Amino acid sequence: MGGEVAHYFRHPALPEVDLLRARFVTHRFSRHTHPGYTIGLIESGVEEFEHRGGVERAGPGSIAVVNPDVVHTGHAGTPEGWTYRVLYPAVAVVEEVAAELGAPRGTVSFPAPVFVDPSTARALRAFHRAGEVGDTLAASTTLRTALAGLLTRHARRVPGDDGSAALPPVVRDARDILHASLLEPPSLEELAASVGTRPFPLLRAFRTTLGLPPHAYLNQVRVRAARALLDEGLRPAEVAARIGFADQAHLTRHFKRTVGVPPGAYQSASKGTRRP
Repeated sequence: MGGEVAHYFRHPALPEVDLLRARFVTHRFSRHTHPGYTIGLIESGVEEFEHRGGVERAGPGSIAVVNPDVVHTGHAGTPEGWTYRVLYPAVAVVEEVAAELGAPRGTVSFPAPVFVDPSTARALRAFHRAGEVGDTLAASTTLRTALAGLLTRHARRVPGDDGSAALPPVVRDARDILHASLLEPPSLEELAASVGTRPFPLLRAFRTTLGLPPHAYLNQVRVRAARALLDEGLRPAEVAARIGFADQAHLTRHFKRTVGVPPGAYQSASKGTRRP
């Protein structure tokens, strides 16, 4: 790949695993999260990303993994940028493979965000390539091989639920209000009053526990809602209006900073692979 380019796609037989092949130079991912896992294989260059208060560097041949709902960024670590292949498996996909391996119950977590594992890297690359050409048997086989390598050598199981119980009540209540207010969200002052606190303490608690201030968290919720509506076939302009973005350009800006491609390119990848 010569210039900056991104190709987002899915294999029809594996609709719960999104794939991205890209070369980025100037593109920067804003602080964001994903509902599933993010597993990236760096093929050339260096990617840097903020992760849990630090900055990680992933160079050629390394694998970068971000757990679900963990805030992170992404940008070039060298002037030449970086090229990588990413898969975004849903939590259920990873849990299924873990169960097949006989893992104990609990949440799968990857403690190290960057590591080198040549055999798993080969399996990840093989899965990606099979997904690109539509080879169902090869894609399903190499996906399990890659995830098995990651799980057996790099993962741990932790007890717990979806994290809601650990949230301070004011944050949990404020989060629920935002989820229900995509079109007309309250001001910070109104949000704080609704949960019985003051604006600055709420802002501080939100950032501490969820990693984002309320307005940035709301945009993440909107982007996730946009993906679901685009999967259903709605036009980007209609999606923007339904979820509270000012217009299609506003949606596109936030969508690309989170997903890596604009809504139209994402929707093209989802055709024929509707999520169940």
